[in-house]
Amino acid sequence: MSGPSVAELRAVAQPEGHLERRNGEHWAGALYMRRVSIYVTWAMTKTRVTPNQLTWLMTLAGIAAGFVLALPGLWAVLGAVLLIQVYLLLDCSDGELARWTGKTSLAGVYLDRVGAYFTEAALLAGLGWRASAVLPDWYTVMGFAAALGAILIKAETDLVDVARAKGGRLAATEESAVQFRSGLLGLGRRILGATRFHRIVQPIELSLLALVTAVIDLITGDLVATRVLVVACLVAAGLQMVLHLVSILASRRLA
Repeated sequence: MSGPSVAELRAVAQPEGHLERRNGEHWAGALYMRRVSIYVTWAMTKTRVTPNQLTWLMTLAGIAAGFVLALPGLWAVLGAVLLIQVYLLLDCSDGELARWTGKTSLAGVYLDRVGAYFTEAALLAGLGWRASAVLPDWYTVMGFAAALGAILIKAETDLVDVARAKGGRLAATEESAVQFRSGLLGLGRRILGATRFHRIVQPIELSLLALVTAVIDLITGDLVATRVLVVACLVAAGLQMVLHLVSILASRRLA
């Protein structure tokens, strides 16, 4: 099987403007991973692997990262960081393969969202377990609570389209997310968005922060830095869960 050239594949799988989407592309994807993923996708076009199979592998890599992060030692964190990079690579490649083969589907979109849910939850739960050192304690509870918060944040977003579908309306546009009934609320959202505090619970950022705290813990000989990160994740998840709900209700996404 000869398959397409990389240039032919890129024209279809990474169309012009795709990487510039405001809400559709993670910074790590635009910065470096899309430059790698196109070659993985090119290799996949020579096989019988389907986009949904890549999505399943993506999800398994994300969940595995959470389990590995729960293990003690710096090498465990390095393993989790690597697995999250594999997760991101496959997250890029499954969509590229779907666009090239024309096998885009609602099932693929659904599986992609499920993978994101599971990965964020697994990584936060793993971090909490890691902070507990040996036996489950309050850090374990905080990790699982942060994981629940991360899931609820995503659910708040996805339920907008559920509500609109039940009301017989089309999905909300990106523009409606930044259109607020109150100018003050809109300003507040822009200020909070500029801090990027919500990214602390996202897999790429969290895995890198876990690596930083693991290095600090190795130097200090304790788990204080990791435990501070767990608390920060819980606070960020709790705040974002509330603020995101207020943002949705105050915007025109449900109008």
